[in-house]
Amino acid sequence: ILAAGKGTRMRSDKPKVLHKIGNSPMLHHVMEVAKKAGAKRTVIVAGYRSNLVTGAAKTFSSEAEIVIQQEQLGTGHAVKQAKDLLNNSDEDLLVLYGDTPFIQSETISKMIKTRRECDISILGFNTDEPSMYGRLIASGGNISQIVEAKDASEEQLKITLCNSGVILGKATLIFDLISKIKNDNASNEFYLTDCIELASKSGFKCSVVLCDQQETIGVNSLKELAQAEDLFQKSKRVEFMDNGVRLHAADTVFFSFDTIIGPGTEIEQNVVLAPGVTIEENATIRAFSHLEGCHISSGSRVGPYARIRPDTVLSEGSVVGNFVEVKKSVIGPESKVNH
Repeated sequence: ILAAGKGTRMRSDKPKVLHKIGNSPMLHHVMEVAKKAGAKRTVIVAGYRSNLVTGAAKTFSSEAEIVIQQEQLGTGHAVKQAKDLLNNSDEDLLVLYGDTPFIQSETISKMIKTRRECDISILGFNTDEPSMYGRLIASGGNISQIVEAKDASEEQLKITLCNSGVILGKATLIFDLISKIKNDNASNEFYLTDCIELASKSGFKCSVVLCDQQETIGVNSLKELAQAEDLFQKSKRVEFMDNGVRLHAADTVFFSFDTIIGPGTEIEQNVVLAPGVTIEENATIRAFSHLEGCHISSGSRVGPYARIRPDTVLSEGSVVGNFVEVKKSVIGPESKVNH
């Protein structure tokens, strides 16, 4: 997972990948995808304020491995930093990006399936507005080249099949190709994408897996972070409603990355679920309530205007009423704290 960039356009001292969506660093979103896709090892390429990135990665998984990219010289150079750790592996290497939090594990599974029939699997998408995306150049049914927009010809810029940056291939092959790429381009950087042309010219088969463009959205500014947050919340609302959770005014309910809610639960308007909230089935969360770090058992009722703070457990059938604040407490079964 490439996570070395500063993110200058974020206008922040915080490393870009540590900015949060759903109250969780973008890096955690990407690490979760890798985990769900079945990654045996996860290597984080850190750079800017690497101590903070390392801490965040280890918080998610103590088994995360860290390598440092001292100078940010391009995506190819970034992946190369993991060579000493992974080059002897017969396993496949998947390259993900810490600022691209919406890739789905199902999409990675498709790449893995495609990889069985080719040497390198590339994640791409079609769009009517390709703008500054790299273009996938097809030849004879395979991808023969990826051209960055700033280096593309006028004819190549008309292509609507675009590159997400995500690739999958045998680790030894990827590192061998990276050792051969050059930085003679408009940015003087070592592009990971140049591996594809080298692979194609050497007789290796490179195939594309298509995904929805929405999965490839990257975050490069606070404006884009706000847009990503909005996209995340809309996605979670649909997910929970599809799983039997009633949202009275869906656009006013806000979730965290780790929110768990059982079916049959009803949530009224203007409710915030901060990190660490589990709500079992058939509970009711009434309007203008704020919950964090708590466990709400089956059949419980919260609010309106209640605040449930960390280390609180509401036992089955319990009630916390209006304008009540609870912290580090266990409310017993069928107990009521009405006001």
